[in-house]
Amino acid sequence: MTEITNLSLDLIESILSHLPIPSLIQASTVCKLWYTILSSSSFSSNHNQKHKPWFFLHGIHNISSKNNQSFAFDPSSNSWFLLPTPQQPLHYPNNTSFIGTSSYFFITAPNFVYTSILRPLAWSSTPPLHFPRINPLLGVFNDGLSLKFIVVGGVRFIGNLVDIEDRLDVEIYDPLLGSWDLAPPLPVDFRSGNSSSSLSSALFKGKFFVFGIYSCFVSSFDLKLRVWSDVRIVRPSGVVFSFLIACRERLVLAGVCNSPSGSSFNLWEVDEKSMEICEIGVMPHDLLSSLFDGDEDDRFASLKCVGLGDLIYVFNEDYHRMYPACVCEIRSRGGGENSKCYWRRVPQLPSLMNRFHKVVSFCSTVSLDSILGEGHHGLH
Repeated sequence: MTEITNLSLDLIESILSHLPIPSLIQASTVCKLWYTILSSSSFSSNHNQKHKPWFFLHGIHNISSKNNQSFAFDPSSNSWFLLPTPQQPLHYPNNTSFIGTSSYFFITAPNFVYTSILRPLAWSSTPPLHFPRINPLLGVFNDGLSLKFIVVGGVRFIGNLVDIEDRLDVEIYDPLLGSWDLAPPLPVDFRSGNSSSSLSSALFKGKFFVFGIYSCFVSSFDLKLRVWSDVRIVRPSGVVFSFLIACRERLVLAGVCNSPSGSSFNLWEVDEKSMEICEIGVMPHDLLSSLFDGDEDDRFASLKCVGLGDLIYVFNEDYHRMYPACVCEIRSRGGGENSKCYWRRVPQLPSLMNRFHKVVSFCSTVSLDSILGEGHHGLH
């Protein structure tokens, strides 16, 4: 038989490209040749296109930031990892607005700072927002020149006070210019609930969609033209609350429905132009039941939903229940009714988990070079 060391570099690279990131981390320590292959930008780029986004949980302890912890779930290897925990900058209260999305952690008030999810070694700062705010919606997008941050809504932060009546302008950060640009605020329809506790968002096809979790109002902000679309209502029959999620090829609405036969968790595909919806899946009832350990009337209130790529994660953020979660993979030929949903449970978090007062959850792609580039001693 041919020894693996006698194979061509292209074939070795092809074999390694099928491995999940945890296995690649181990493979990178086998020899210098394999490390060189795995740490190359071309391999990382190809690997990123093949593999699925990760699910992140960051637990915040209000009393002591030393008890904060960060975790990541890799769906390819079906395993959790304990991540290095970012230490909040000095002079930032522990309950300050803390957000995670698209490979970064953010703190939005009293100043705007950010750090890498996988390498939270130091916080980078930007010039002050025109309107410091807590609990806004936040997105990261690429306009062809550089990554930019968009901050939408939230509650105005003035010292230690908040103003819930203020409708805040949209702000976009350009790192090349090192400045924030103002854009029109959320439409007035969202005034009664303009924070991330009552809104969800999705970056899709050059637009930043904002959706009312309970109101079912939806509007999109064109990132190029910087204008808001008309507000529309997308409310499936029987829906109690729902979240809008940007998947690879589609917008997905995911939420709890009540019907005479009981409660269910449903998925709908949303046409981004007409806002018409088409049901594509329902979570198996036994899987939905496994997310709870009681029959309280308000048990669904602790459900959260995030997603990216072709994956939708649903989890219970009540810390008494160890954050049980499940994931749905959406596969389709042509979209809509031709879509197939494959559900499964996510393993429990590592047992060394602390108890938290708040959980920040999101999905993000993970590049291999972001791990190997700075060493991987912090990933367990």
